[in-house]
This record gives sequence, structure tokens and C-alpha cells, in this order.
Amino acid sequence: MKISEKALEIYNQINKDNTKLGDLRKIAKDIKKDHTLSLELWSAGKFFPRMLAVLIMDVKKINQEFINKIDKDIQEHIIDERIQLADWFMANQLTKDKRTIALIETWEKSDSNIQRRIFWYYQARLRWMGKTNHANTEELLNLIEKNILSENEIVQWAMNYTAGQIGKWEEKYRARCIAIGENTGLYKDEMVAKNCTPSYLPEFIRIEVNKINN
Repeated sequence: MKISEKALEIYNQINKDNTKLGDLRKIAKDIKKDHTLSLELWSAGKFFPRMLAVLIMDVKKINQEFINKIDKDIQEHIIDERIQLADWFMANQLTKDKRTIALIETWEKSDSNIQRRIFWYYQARLRWMGKTNHANTEELLNLIEKNILSENEIVQWAMNYTAGQIGKWEEKYRARCIAIGENTGLYKDEMVAKNCTPSYLPEFIRIEVNKINN
């Protein structure tokens, strides 16, 4: 895709190692929505221009075909960038419209590990503010217990995080979620920075429940 002068100017401004996500949000706030500009920035293939592109997309123009193209492009990035782009796309676009939310809810068995991650991370997001009236919790835990060890690592983390949120907020499932961590051993030896919550479910749930109670 040919890049306009405006897109090239923005690209040169943000395609730097010291660019911050806050910088991108400020630029996006000024631009608002500009789907054409978004596609130009996305086509450049670089991480920060693509992160900005996500912010200024028009969700009304996002369908499964468009998502599949975005997904394919995201897969070209290194894993840390891949995860950030997928989560950013979910949070800033896909969860903003009932139509795209309906698509997310069909991705549990998607062939794409990006789309499966989004399915699971979305399930966690539905719960992380303490909402517990979800009819599919039992089904999700069954799937986690059955499939988590065989999943791709970026999906595995999101499944584990979903179990963590369920265990944090729903006491009746807490022991079961802790047992998932004990039985799988996932993230048990993970080193985390000070003041960060570990992903190992017994520790994650203990720490997060203490936050609620205190």
C-alpha cells in the first residue's frame, strides 16, 4: 500500500525505540478515527505504527475477514510484540462493539492461536472486576483442566489467567482453580518483578484474594 505524506510523517515520529504507549494514545486522541490512515500505518509492518493503527481503526469496518488479515500480520512479529498487538487489538477495538464481541465468543476452537488467546483473555476480562454471573464458568474450567497443558504458550497464559480470575472472585471454585495450578505446575518457577503478582495459580489467587479482603 502506498503511504501518504501524513502517514509517513507520523511513522517517522513514532517508529523509535523510546516511543511510549502514552505517546501513541495522545496522537490517536488528536486523530480520532481514520481507518484509511490506520491501514497505511499498519502496512508499514512495524510495531509502534501498528499499535497506533489499532487505536484509530473504525470498528464498524472490522469483520472476520479483516481480523484474519490482522492476525496473519501479527504472527510475523516477535512473541512479545505479538502478544501486545493481540491484546491491544482486543482491548481497543474488538471489545467495543457487540458484533465483534460475538466474533470473539466463537474463537475457542479457532485454528489461530491469536484468536484463541483473545477468546480466553476476554473471558478473564469479563471477570476481573468481580462479575460472577456467568453461565459458562463450569464449562471454561472443564476446558482449562483438559487442554491447558497442550495449548500454545500465548493461549496457555490466557487460560491460566482466566482460572486465576475465577478463583479470585468465586469462592466456590477457588480450590478447583488452585488445584489446576498445583496439578499443572505452570509458572511455579516464574520469577516476577517486585510488586508484581505471579502467574502460578496458588500464589496468584492467595495474593489477589488478600487484596479483596484487605
